[in-house]
Amino acid sequence: MDSLVPAAELRNIGVKPVGTEAYQLADGSVRQFRFGLAEISVMGRTTAGRVLFGDDDASPILGVTALESAGFGVDPVNQILVRVQPRL
Repeated sequence: MDSLVPAAELRNIGVKPVGTEAYQLADGSVRQFRFGLAEISVMGRTTAGRVLFGDDDASPILGVTALESAGFGVDPVNQILVRVQPRL
């Protein structure tokens, strides 16, 4: 759900941890992650949200909350991002 970025990259851009949360991983295990708040830009659209401090060698993950907040959805059939109308 939330985005994950290598911790070193977040530190480089000045994002500071503001809390810790337990997350369930795809394999069913649970792991604690520090998180911060950051501005996130996706395909020309900007939002803000929670970013997890991943291991320094982790691949970045753009979470669904950031995608939806920026006005995008996933088209699973065509495997593309699509613009969606924001809702209150």
